[in-house]
Amino acid sequence: MRSILPRDFSNDLAASLVVFLVAMPLCLGIALASGVPAGMGLISGIIGGIIVGALSGSPMQVTGPAAGLAVIVFGFVQEHGVAALGPVLLLAGLMQIVAGCLRMGSWFRLISPAVVHGMLTGIGVLIVLAQIHVLMGSTPSAGAVQNATAITTSLGRVLDDHLTPQALTLIVGLASLLAMLGWERFRPRQLRLLPGALIGVATGTLITLVAGLPIPRVELPASILGNISLPSVDSFAGLLHPDALIAAVIIAVIASAETLLSAAAVDKLHDGPQTKMNKELWAQGVGNSLCGLLGGLPITGVIVRSSANVQAGARTRASTILHGVWILALVALAPQVLGLVPLTALAAVLLVTGWRLINLHHVRELFSHHGVFPAGIWAATVVVILVEDLLIGVGVGLALSLIEIAPVLRRRFGATSREGKDDAIDVNLHGAATCTRVPKLLSTLESLPAGRKVRLNAQRLRYIDHTSAETLSDWVKRETRAGRAVEISAPSSPRVSKVLHRMGGDTTQPNLAQPDPT
Repeated sequence: MRSILPRDFSNDLAASLVVFLVAMPLCLGIALASGVPAGMGLISGIIGGIIVGALSGSPMQVTGPAAGLAVIVFGFVQEHGVAALGPVLLLAGLMQIVAGCLRMGSWFRLISPAVVHGMLTGIGVLIVLAQIHVLMGSTPSAGAVQNATAITTSLGRVLDDHLTPQALTLIVGLASLLAMLGWERFRPRQLRLLPGALIGVATGTLITLVAGLPIPRVELPASILGNISLPSVDSFAGLLHPDALIAAVIIAVIASAETLLSAAAVDKLHDGPQTKMNKELWAQGVGNSLCGLLGGLPITGVIVRSSANVQAGARTRASTILHGVWILALVALAPQVLGLVPLTALAAVLLVTGWRLINLHHVRELFSHHGVFPAGIWAATVVVILVEDLLIGVGVGLALSLIEIAPVLRRRFGATSREGKDDAIDVNLHGAATCTRVPKLLSTLESLPAGRKVRLNAQRLRYIDHTSAETLSDWVKRETRAGRAVEISAPSSPRVSKVLHRMGGDTTQPNLAQPDPT
């Protein structure tokens, strides 16, 4: 392709095909995990690729249905029905549009990383517990406790005196799972961009077809138009129900937080234009509003597809848009191909996806870098999500985050910049840097002229929580990777000095004679 096409476009075209192969199993699988028809996941993939891809503030980020929202949708649909989801999603999208217009993108950075990763871990456990049942040909429940206690019942249907359909379903699912993991572990270097999820789904599909197994498969309408479901006027009356309003707020907040966290992670993977957070938030709102109107699932920026996009060599947003075009083309021209896929193969993909959301490495870092309390916030968030529900779990995590910083909450924080010697910029930090000060910290750092050396003077910084520390660390790593020299003057506080020392850059010893106005 590079010999006949412009370089950027040829790279984007190749990357779009890789992202398409990653996205297709996930669009179908997340619809399965959400308890809705598979076509709804495909609609969201198309809108996320073509519409959000064209409007996005993060050119390299790929948008589509996300596993993180599947458990929310599943619980809501089980109680209120699929028809009630459209208006809720439309309202959530409008909330995101308003938030983007009000420039609230950076405010989502206030959410403690311990809460965010606790939320993702809880969601991962919920997905794993639910998809174990699908892997064995059974129907999952909405709650973690119910799914955990029902595993023996599902297993009993498999371990019968004869070869039951559930046993056949489990065999195909395990074959898909092993093929996926085996490919990711041993794939040839020349085929490193071929996703393991595709190999797993293809393996399960081939086994089912060759053996003619009577196990459940994906069901799709014969036409793309059959996937589109406009909300009725009566369904909008459901927005008056408190559950609908709560669901809209949860979807808007979690989708926004997940998108912006994903965008920040994607920015670390390339040296191109960085994300315009408010524009990205607005674009996601437009996409979710359209998904609500056309009968799709909620969408977010997703790190797995986005990292595949960058690793495949994408240069512009064309790759994201084209991956949506390929999904549309497949659904429009050959939907019968997707109808061959067994549900248990998709469950295998979701099991791996859910397991990877359970990031124990992060909680170990929280404990070793920041102490017991942040790790406790993570643990409390996970446990309450599993025992109660997602909203209460996140609420408990946020409340504990405020308790952590309560002793220093009233202390001042300053972040100012000025011209220094040798064409460098001096950034002075003092006081107590807590999660509530993250917007001020980011505003100062992101307004600095590009390319010039920065001296971070933190000698008068007396406290820094893990949210501010990770925000500052991410900025230092991104800027040093882009070639900017960053020098950090560590404070006299041993705890703060230890945190800043892990950020990278050149760290100098504190000037103990420096007066402390705080």
